[in-house]
Amino acid sequence: MPNRLAQEPSPYLLQHAHNPVDWYPWGDEAFARAVEKDRPIFLSIGYSTCHWCHVMEHESFEHTEIAELLNTRFVPIKVDREERPDVDRVYMTFVQATTGSGGWPMSVWLTPDLKPFYGGTYFPPSTRWGRPGFLDILGELSSRWRESRAELVHSADGVIERLRAAQAGTRGGEMPSDATLTAGVREYGQTFDQHHGGFGGAPKFPRPGELLFLLREHARTGDIAARQMVLDTLRAMATGGMRDHVGGGFHRYSVDAGWRVPHFEKMLYDQAQLVLAFLEAAQAAGDPTFRAVADDTLSYVRRELSHAEGGFFSAEDADSIPPDQVDVPDATKTEGAFYIWGQSEIEQLFDADADVVRFRYGIEPGGNAPQDPHNEFTDKNLLYVAHTLDDVARLSGRSVDDVTAVLDGAPLRLFEARCGRPRPHLDDKVLAGWNGLMIAAFARAARVVPLDDDAATTSLDTAVRAAQFLRSRLWDSERGRLLRRFRDGRSDIDGYSEDYAFVVWGLLELFQAGGDPTWLDWARQLQATQNELFGDDETGGWFSTTGEDPTVLLHLKEDYDGAEPSAGSVAVGNLLTLGHLSGGEEAADYGARAARAIRRVVTSPQAARVVPLMAAAASTFLSGASQVVIVGAREVAGTVALQRVLVQHYLPGALTLIVEPGVHQNALATRLPWLGAMVAVDGEPTAYLCRDFACQAPVTDPDAFCAQLETLVGHTDR
Repeated sequence: MPNRLAQEPSPYLLQHAHNPVDWYPWGDEAFARAVEKDRPIFLSIGYSTCHWCHVMEHESFEHTEIAELLNTRFVPIKVDREERPDVDRVYMTFVQATTGSGGWPMSVWLTPDLKPFYGGTYFPPSTRWGRPGFLDILGELSSRWRESRAELVHSADGVIERLRAAQAGTRGGEMPSDATLTAGVREYGQTFDQHHGGFGGAPKFPRPGELLFLLREHARTGDIAARQMVLDTLRAMATGGMRDHVGGGFHRYSVDAGWRVPHFEKMLYDQAQLVLAFLEAAQAAGDPTFRAVADDTLSYVRRELSHAEGGFFSAEDADSIPPDQVDVPDATKTEGAFYIWGQSEIEQLFDADADVVRFRYGIEPGGNAPQDPHNEFTDKNLLYVAHTLDDVARLSGRSVDDVTAVLDGAPLRLFEARCGRPRPHLDDKVLAGWNGLMIAAFARAARVVPLDDDAATTSLDTAVRAAQFLRSRLWDSERGRLLRRFRDGRSDIDGYSEDYAFVVWGLLELFQAGGDPTWLDWARQLQATQNELFGDDETGGWFSTTGEDPTVLLHLKEDYDGAEPSAGSVAVGNLLTLGHLSGGEEAADYGARAARAIRRVVTSPQAARVVPLMAAAASTFLSGASQVVIVGAREVAGTVALQRVLVQHYLPGALTLIVEPGVHQNALATRLPWLGAMVAVDGEPTAYLCRDFACQAPVTDPDAFCAQLETLVGHTDR
């Protein structure tokens, strides 16, 4: 019989609807039950594409004895961290403070008034791998609740008070200087992996905020080493096993230092941020191969993660049923089964050309994954770029042209073969914030290619449809509130600070890509609402929540740019863009709020490692405001020629707009009065380059425009 979770829309909660555990969703019914029965709460937090969440479910939550103990001694509650990041952050803060680490699944035991007294992440059912057994922990905590409850309650009260004290706001000092940011770049250089790219050792996570900070500093100072760290890292990620070389997109992270062996889930927020990093690298290096990786990733999102109405789904799982187990009753899903290959499969698919594919992608008879008892695919092959085209030609005894011809068609043939396999689970909820990031990625992709490139039109159309989806499905116009989640026709959960920040980012990128003032209007409205609901006018920055929900015990600010950027870091970038757009007192207000937020957290070079996207915003702030406007119809050759020059320059801090004379310009000028004076000289498409709204002479010649843009760089590469 299904439990209460069967009535919930969350894909993660629905995965547990048939557990023998008598789960409750987070809410008053569960809290009242804990008080009524005088029992502690067992809180389990995860998400639907989490591999170790699946493992713990199978091992423990489908275990009859464990379920009986949970049902009779505790009140078990399930939370989807992607839907309720507010709840997740409170208890993750506790787990990290008391154990030194965190992750999912997260397991926390609470008093009936929701205060935590014990916690951790994954627990095996019985003691192994140096981890205490879940069954033993349940028994011990149940006994302690009966025999020494006062001690547990006192401990929980003390922990919460200490965490609250630690969250007390502090006012920032001075604005970070050039020297502070330069020293921040050195901090990255000290941990840069010269051999494999990336920072530190295994495991390696994509953390695009780091790369964007280094690129911003390269743009500001000309530091070649900062750019090179980014390029080396992105090349390693693009050629390693973390990238899906068959279907596009990137897996969650690499379990090894060499980007070879991925954890196979695919998250929307990773795709969005990595696209932005690859696009910026393409401009900074003038290397179209980075653009090609971004395009491949966008194609994956359009094909596999797109709702029919235009929004984007959240993720794909790491686990699936192995192809050779399809007809086995109750077959067990395994990690990576959809993505790995046996050598015999490659030989059957490619026949005489199999050697070319084997050499290119590192295929070995016994599998190419490092031998690891935790791997479920050590006898299979993970595709990665093992050899260059020249090396493949040498090893296979073929010409480079022959090798290229085979490899050009290989991904499609592999893709078609893979389509016959059982697919991983798709988490089909649409989250406002993650969609905002993806809109930013598609819109940026449209901004940085020539107007007459088909990719520009496709990317812009995709971004517009997604923004329209958010507007129709996740915007409560009566209350003026953003909603966080849409799934199966149902929209709910009031948006958090990150939802507002990420959607504003997407809308501002979209406005610059297409020029539709509708998106600027909505971005301004959402920014004002974020400031009103979440802003801290006393010490600066933004809280993650409104503080109105009494069941969320801590009123937190997120000062860490991790797998997802923090709301504050993104909001500061948004304010700087809005300031570039606005001018006058409004721009000063935006700048002052941004400066307070920067000063609060970027207090030392080490901050660049913690909040790299905020440090990137600080770099943009120090670089000053610049605006680049082309006045001309988009389809006119002169406009295309000027815009082609623009996209050849890496100007990460510049606002860029194409303004069509007539109705469009008039509509924009009512919102941005400074645009009204910009006219097409002699009726020709005209470029205006401005710094702090003081403009150079307008130009119609692409070469003259190029010369002006060079002045924005303002440094010699070093």
